Amino acid sequence: MKNVMNIHFNEHNERVIPDSIREMRLEETPLLDDFLYEAIFIPEGVAAPPRSIIENEDLQVYVKDFGQMPDDRCLVAVCDGKIVGAVWTRIMKDYGNIADDTPSLAMSLYKEYRHKGIGTELLKRMLQLLRKDGYKQVSLSVQKANYAVRMYRKAGFEVLKETPEEYIMVCHLAENRLPLQPL
Repeated sequence: MKNVMNIHFNEHNERVIPDSIREMRLEETPLLDDFLYEAIFIPEGVAAPPRSIIENEDLQVYVKDFGQMPDDRCLVAVCDGKIVGAVWTRIMKDYGNIADDTPSLAMSLYKEYRHKGIGTELLKRMLQLLRKDGYKQVSLSVQKANYAVRMYRKAGFEVLKETPEEYIMVCHLAENRLPLQPL
């Protein structure tokens, strides 16, 4: 994958693009524990759960032995030499699972890098990678109150199932509106 533009944060906290978006290296996969914790949506006014929550079997499915299964994919955003966000997919029995041949997507950024366009760039790149690799669709689970729902809809995800608190969303990659060429 090619790196993207070199645009940096400014002192006014305005939207920026990461220095690069690239595939995660195998030796970097332990960072997925950090990003798994960061992916937990915490509504305003609610205390964050202890970090040990990521040891829960239902959450470990997202990161355990990552990179060892053929359908594992992960892209990272790098700013000033630091990995600040990740988007990853794998075929697994998780909250967002809809079919045995459909990867589930997870993504997160460190808090100080959110709302700057980095997540959108990561998501676009992952959808392009999955389409290039021949996947027909990708799914995810997201809490309805999560601000990321809007980003997912703009990227072409549609609600497939709904619970009182969550959406199970799917993006049909062949129909996706995102450009195939590098951003």
